[in-house]
Amino acid sequence: MPSHVLARKWRPQSFAEVIGQAVIVQALTHALESGRLHHAYLFSGTRGIGKTSLARLLAKCFSCEKGPTATPCGQCNPCLAIAQGNYLDLLEIDAASRTKVEDTRELLESVQYPPIMGRYKIILIDEVHMLSGHSFNALLKTLEEPPKHVIFLLATTEPEKLPNTVLSRCLHFTLKPLTNDALSQHFNHILQQENINVDPNALTLIAKSARGSVRDGLSLLERCIAFCGGDITEAKISGLLGLADSHSVQKLLDSLLQNDAVSGLTLIRALAEKGADFTVVLEAFIELLHQLALQQVLQKECTVAITSERIQLYYQIALIGRRDLALAPDQQMGFEMTYLRLLAFQPWDDDGDTAPPVKKKLSNPAMNPI
Repeated sequence: MPSHVLARKWRPQSFAEVIGQAVIVQALTHALESGRLHHAYLFSGTRGIGKTSLARLLAKCFSCEKGPTATPCGQCNPCLAIAQGNYLDLLEIDAASRTKVEDTRELLESVQYPPIMGRYKIILIDEVHMLSGHSFNALLKTLEEPPKHVIFLLATTEPEKLPNTVLSRCLHFTLKPLTNDALSQHFNHILQQENINVDPNALTLIAKSARGSVRDGLSLLERCIAFCGGDITEAKISGLLGLADSHSVQKLLDSLLQNDAVSGLTLIRALAEKGADFTVVLEAFIELLHQLALQQVLQKECTVAITSERIQLYYQIALIGRRDLALAPDQQMGFEMTYLRLLAFQPWDDDGDTAPPVKKKLSNPAMNPI
């Protein structure tokens, strides 16, 4: 992998650089500083949130010439070798591609021999839940009575698939998905170091699209840099990622409040021409409703003149529409029907009258029903 790839270039090299996992970092730091080391660690969580990166960092803590330490120097031979991926006493295995019991036995036979360069021989098994039943049995025998010079680092996205006998012999840490704010701050720091300008709204879109994953977010950031060059804007990102910008979502809500089907459907078809992902658009609409509801409850200045009853009605209809979107013949049709359902079910006004009638006549003949 080229060194300029962001996911590798900005991989954390110390606990201070790990974002969004403060509790786990604190626990590992205390264990290392007090010398209370375990022979097997399990890191679980969704993809791309730093399980293997944290495992490699822990391997560096164990192997540093100044260690075991919570602050590896990053300059000694073991630290440099681990960072470059060629440390002889760190064996990394991808269980997804090596599920056979023969592979596991070959690996476990090697742990009987002392380390070559450092004080520990470290076995890192990624996606460990992919091991076969026989492989787990072979691994369990070593976990029950491991040699003193061996440490296991296991990572998985599905810890529930691990046998309880294996789980009970590991120190288990569950990594949580990162918040949008944490991702935005992290990506902003990276772009500053890369001398790339970014619109804060564009940064928010990228963070939301990452869905809590640092790796997915960095991959998106890589695409955005390639597409936008040295200036990342919300408009460019919306087009690249098939998203709706905040202005479009606000206009969609305005068309509902004004009972204007023409402008709403015109906007939807304009989004379709831009290649918008309507699942994401609907999620953005739901998020806008959530923000408005919070503004009303917290007695802050509400940015839209809308009643709380209407917010709740729109929110519920939009949620059901998001659930059913995959069942529609195509996304645009499903989104349009959700929009029309929002128009059809209008709450009563405060004075007891019904909402004004929907503007049904479409000025564009091409949009009129046959």
